[in-house]
Amino acid sequence: MTLFRLLLIAIIVTVGVFTIMVVGQQGPNFLTPFFTDILKVGWAGQFNMDFASLLIMCSVWLMWRHHFSPLGLLFGVVIFVGGAPFLSGYLLIVMAKGKPDMTELLLGRARAAGLKDA
Repeated sequence: MTLFRLLLIAIIVTVGVFTIMVVGQQGPNFLTPFFTDILKVGWAGQFNMDFASLLIMCSVWLMWRHHFSPLGLLFGVVIFVGGAPFLSGYLLIVMAKGKPDMTELLLGRARAAGLKDA
């Protein structure tokens, strides 16, 4: 888990610094170039469509992990908007609250406990 934690920290720092640089150079409006590239149907648009799909999958997974509770729905929206740095932060916080194994990290405490009881 130590290497995984280091990877998550590296993602937060790298994407965070890169985002600050881009906002400094191009401003905070990311939606216009994001959708413009998709509408051009080129490689940049393909990457953006792929990335949006990954964000959707991560968001739905996180909402599912929290049994679609209000907090889980909020987490899903935050992850969709915030991307990899927010997902990495979420995972670091979950791991800091205890010593979860990967089963618990992926499924949540209740589902992981159900597997252990079976």
